[in-house]
Amino acid sequence: MRTSSPSSPSVKVIGANGQISLGKQFAGRQVLVEEPEPGVWLVRTATVIPDNERWVHQPKAAGDLNTALKWAQSHAATDAGLSAKLKRLADG
Repeated sequence: MRTSSPSSPSVKVIGANGQISLGKQFAGRQVLVEEPEPGVWLVRTATVIPDNERWVHQPKAAGDLNTALKWAQSHAATDAGLSAKLKRLADG
């Protein structure tokens, strides 16, 4: 998804620590860096899913979560019977 029009090429200097500044608009973003050939880099913004959260994006889990969210939207939260539930949980 492109958020702005492509800009013309610009010259950047690689600092002594090996970094290139892409501008403040990209600060904190994660990027994929590919090197299709020596000296040629393709840098793309990316959203990375941590390994321990990957299960959420599997079809069954995503479907179950969507079902739960739809149910929660159509059933208002209530404190009715809360005391009894808390007592039952405390009693084990």
